[in-house]
Amino acid sequence: MRIAVTGSIATDHLMVFPGRFAEQLIKDQLERVSLSFLADRLDVHRGGVAANIAFGLGRLGLDPVLIGAAGRDFAEYDAWLRANGVDTSAVRVSETLHTARFVCTTDQDQNQIATFYAGAMAEAPRIDLAEIAERTGRLALVLVGADDPAAMLRHTVTAHRLGIPVAADPSQQLARLDREQARHLVDGATWLFTNEYEAALLLERTGWSEQDLLGRVGTWITTLGAEGVSLTRSDTPRLHVPAVPTDRIADPTGAGDAFRAGFLAGLARELPAEQAARLGCALATTVLESVGTQEYKLLAADLVARIGQTYGDDAARTIEPCLAGGS
Repeated sequence: MRIAVTGSIATDHLMVFPGRFAEQLIKDQLERVSLSFLADRLDVHRGGVAANIAFGLGRLGLDPVLIGAAGRDFAEYDAWLRANGVDTSAVRVSETLHTARFVCTTDQDQNQIATFYAGAMAEAPRIDLAEIAERTGRLALVLVGADDPAAMLRHTVTAHRLGIPVAADPSQQLARLDREQARHLVDGATWLFTNEYEAALLLERTGWSEQDLLGRVGTWITTLGAEGVSLTRSDTPRLHVPAVPTDRIADPTGAGDAFRAGFLAGLARELPAEQAARLGCALATTVLESVGTQEYKLLAADLVARIGQTYGDDAARTIEPCLAGGS
């Protein structure tokens, strides 16, 4: 099962300010702010939702096709992804722009000041999914992740026209979409991914009720943080899969992307949806315990042990053969 993952490719620059932003702001001067914060730590990580998901799939042995736009500074990131099992031949590399960049400073109260530079992502609408599908071979699924909205809509229309199942994952871009755009992105999706907040926002954006939406998609998967995930289908009882617990959370960034990678890997290995969700939860917890969305260590034996401890030995025995191609 060949999976294509479309969406953002980015670099995260994360800084820590040891003080409080609030102490530097003067109430009567907020309309003319000019401040510089001296950070005492800088972490640079590879990121972007499509790259994160494709990385997880690659580590699990799935050979995913990454589809997105990156900048002229992409060479090192490209080599990293290829080394971890990702097919980057469909990435559009801009001749003039830099790869998208997220620059964020966090103070000691966990307040954040951030800027996102779209950069080469603006060229994503020029990518032709049909040409990629023809060149790379028959695609069994296309995940349409957060990207330039025009690119998301184009990929969705093309996948439906080609008869390729779609996993809709609008996530951060929901806030930018109007009613018709939001409806086009999810209508007819085989799989729909949101978190709890995005689920409510999606209903508001589309103007549909939950039952209306469920009548237009196959399965709606909602991630619930420490509570796990829910899987909902029309006229079927909601299925809840608890999270794999941990007391070693280092950084929540990227856990949702890891869940998607694990879940899609499970589907590719023909696991039932509930078992695929369990694999996704185990991978998400692995990412929670490391800083950086692609810096985690992935050991099949560790995932199997986590699954067994949380869901029982039968679940572990069912999922274990699906991890034979991972690393």
